[in-house]
Amino acid sequence: MELQERLNEVRSHIATAERQAGRPDGAVRLVAVSKTFDADQIRPAISAGQRVFGENRVQESQGKWPELKAETPGIELHLIGPLQSNKAADAVALFDVIETIDREKIARAVADEMKRQGKRLQLYVQVNTGLEPQKAGIAPDDTVAFVELCRKELGLSIDGLMCIPPAEENPGPHFALLAKLAGEAGVEKLSMGMSSDYETAIAFGATSVRVGSAIFGAR
Repeated sequence: MELQERLNEVRSHIATAERQAGRPDGAVRLVAVSKTFDADQIRPAISAGQRVFGENRVQESQGKWPELKAETPGIELHLIGPLQSNKAADAVALFDVIETIDREKIARAVADEMKRQGKRLQLYVQVNTGLEPQKAGIAPDDTVAFVELCRKELGLSIDGLMCIPPAEENPGPHFALLAKLAGEAGVEKLSMGMSSDYETAIAFGATSVRVGSAIFGAR
């Protein structure tokens, strides 16, 4: 199957999941996860009309996205991997959305860089819903207070929450927890669901899903 066919299939599944969940058409944005793929492998997705992409690493993204963004206006680039504070300046310069704010040091570095560069990015707090020690993200019990700190102390407008459920667990309860926390924190956007579970995420209220292998193929 060609990339455009796979992309159309994912779009169709998203539309079906929206209808089954009683949600409006277009309620869910598709973030095409292009990590590890080079510019020539990404261009067919852009040609097929995809404009929102996700990347895991700042340095890798710097090698392909400035050129791709220059070629096609309207690209929206999401950082969906962990951010180190020493990469905050580069991340703010290149990305439009950072989904992985997970501690005060990172929030402060991003706030300082946005002020310095005169940019306003959309920001999401990553929540470690499974409390996995190897995984980034703030603990669920600390999420609401952390969002408040970001808003009141650092002047950040937190737009949403993001999570990556444990691979071996049913993702539904994790998506439900993230939706509950979003309500308590007063944020509207929920980034949840990947290639294996994005339809489930839509049923639980995802506003964006991060799909890579189902579009680009195996890495």
